[in-house]
Amino acid sequence: MKRECIFIAALCLLVVSLGQVASAQDAKVAGSWDLSAPGRDGNMVTQTLTLQQDGTKLSGTVKGQRGEAPVTGTISANSISFSVTRTTPNGDVKIDYTGTVTGDTMKGTLTVMGNAVDWTAKRSAGGGSGN
Repeated sequence: MKRECIFIAALCLLVVSLGQVASAQDAKVAGSWDLSAPGRDGNMVTQTLTLQQDGTKLSGTVKGQRGEAPVTGTISANSISFSVTRTTPNGDVKIDYTGTVTGDTMKGTLTVMGNAVDWTAKRSAGGGSGN
């Protein structure tokens, strides 16, 4: 009886441990995303965000009306953080994105020149499964 209780307790501990490891895995964000945020005039601007993922490291590009720019960032569980530096006539402008990933959607806040606005992204149709 005592051995059975110890065995059951050990089995329960193993199941709980495996559950925590599974939930701690990083979201899969590799692929193409439709990234939307308000522009300077307040109208929604959509760009194509293409991400490659190597463990927790992210790289890629964002492409829109202003051309293409490189992206670098990180992912930890479902928290995403990445930056884009755009070259403008007035010099380089860095845009920092932070947010969360839920399946095929992302949302968060971007900060540019001290101003913060909300952004969203949806995985592009045919843009990859993120695997």
